[in-house]
Formats: sequence, C-alpha cells, structure tokens
Amino acid sequence: MGTTRFIFAGAAALSLLATSALADDMTGTVMRIDRLNGTISIQQTQKGTVGGSAGGAGALQEYKTKDAAMLDAVHAGDRVNYSATETNGTGTLTKLQKQ
Repeated sequence: MGTTRFIFAGAAALSLLATSALADDMTGTVMRIDRLNGTISIQQTQKGTVGGSAGGAGALQEYKTKDAAMLDAVHAGDRVNYSATETNGTGTLTKLQKQ
C-alpha cells in the first residue's frame, strides 16, 4: 500500500512539472508555419549547459494557435519568445512575440 502511494505521488509530481514547464516563457526559432491547419512548429532554444554548448537547439514542437493573427506576425527563421499550454495532449500557444 505504501509503495503504491509513493508511485502515484511521483507520477503526480512529474505531470505537475511537465505542465508548469509549458506555462513558462520559452525562447525558440520558428521552423514552419501551416496557415491552413493553424499550426506553427518551433525549435526550442536550450537553456543552461546540460549536454553541450549553451544556446543549442532543443526539441521541435508543433503548436496550435488561438487566432490567425499569431501566424501572420512571424515568419520561418524568426526567433521568438512564447508561452504555451497543453490541453488534451495538444499544445496551444498563449503568447507569441518576435524577438
């Protein structure tokens, strides 16, 4: 019984950390814009020195946008600051600002 509670507590902590990571402001480079589907792909910039040089490329994520104006404000290759939330396994941009 104690082990089960420990496992559930660990799983809850990990899901909380994953959700909060998406809520923070992040930096990345716009890789692809799909205006027909209302999505944008962003290569996240790594922070810190874990695994190599600072400022290296991180994970490539595809996000839905709240409105088409977000897609019109940026172009492929632009460096951006952004925030996103996750709903039902789909990331949605809440803020997108060109650097």
